[in-house]
Amino acid sequence: MAKGKDISMRQLRYFMAAAEAGQLSQAAVKVHVSQSAITAAVLQLEQTLGVRLFDRLPYGVTLTAEGHKFAQHAGHILDTLQDALSEPLFLSHSIQGVIRVGASYTVLGYFLPSLLARFKRSYPQVEIDLVDMDRPVIEDAIVAGRLDMGLSIVSNTENLQRFEHQVLIRSRRQLWLSSEHPLMRASVITLEDVARHPYILPTVDEGESSTYRYWNSRSLEPSVAFRTSSMEGLRGLVAHGFGVAILSDMLYRAWSLEGKKIEARPLVDAIPPMELGLIWRRETELPQTAEAFRQFLIMACAS
Repeated sequence: MAKGKDISMRQLRYFMAAAEAGQLSQAAVKVHVSQSAITAAVLQLEQTLGVRLFDRLPYGVTLTAEGHKFAQHAGHILDTLQDALSEPLFLSHSIQGVIRVGASYTVLGYFLPSLLARFKRSYPQVEIDLVDMDRPVIEDAIVAGRLDMGLSIVSNTENLQRFEHQVLIRSRRQLWLSSEHPLMRASVITLEDVARHPYILPTVDEGESSTYRYWNSRSLEPSVAFRTSSMEGLRGLVAHGFGVAILSDMLYRAWSLEGKKIEARPLVDAIPPMELGLIWRRETELPQTAEAFRQFLIMACAS
């Protein structure tokens, strides 16, 4: 609990930058300050709250359980402030209608819910007709005019130029492994190192084909021990040491459902990021509601 001291928005921004980057030096680059400024902000927060927010490791920092809880609150505060500063409130309350949106599994589970809540606060009279679809079905529905727009992993789209599109986030892929895994002792980790250990392969949202693309580009192959369409199942298997996985930071959670710690380590190899984006029909003017949603997502992700 805070000990009677004020917490500044700057401290929250620096803390969230460190939480997202996993390294204080990278956080400093992201928010254009010195590393000492990031370090000082984190230490001041920890002293004010009376808890340790990060575990300091040789390769960077990782959130503690208390840090994860605080990050959820801090992120909500910063998002709400950004929305209040950015949205034309006099206009947003006058827009009404329906948006037809298709979204894939990963988008629905790990990206969209909090953004939908923020959008509804700014555009209370806009209804969102949201449909759970696989990426190819979303693309077909966009072409046919059954959806105004779609949200999916656009880095899996073979011909993205068929659509108007906007990449919203590029999420770094890292190695997930248990705290006791032998690779935790390595100073650097290559894809060739990973190939020597059992691998947990996700199959949801074309996970298998996207995984093999970057493995095959290096003439390597993962030693697949399990295939699963369950992200929580994958987390549990990794946390209990049954194998490792390479997945994006957007999907990362530090704890399995059983409360076992999951570590994330960068790879030396240049693994392509997961790109999540928005698509809509070419040469088509979006309805006012859909255009408001598009602009909101671009603003929210840019911030």
